[in-house]
Amino acid sequence: MNTTAIDLNFPINIDGRDVNTLEMRRPRVGDRLAVEKMSGDDADKEIRFIANLCEVAPSDIEKLDMADYLKIQDTLASFLS
Repeated sequence: MNTTAIDLNFPINIDGRDVNTLEMRRPRVGDRLAVEKMSGDDADKEIRFIANLCEVAPSDIEKLDMADYLKIQDTLASFLS
């Protein structure tokens, strides 16, 4: 499976539409290398990494309720284990 759908308990608005599911693709080595080259702290890097994998803007990830963000973190961790 190359992508996983993550159902949001608290939908966010992206470009004027309510979004209640994000698709996250599996990360590649190039994604990890790009993160390592980014400036900022670990939290900023993770948000940009997740945004890239979900094909949304980092500002959209910042709109997420923390419960939904934790689900997304769990999905990312499952890809890496």
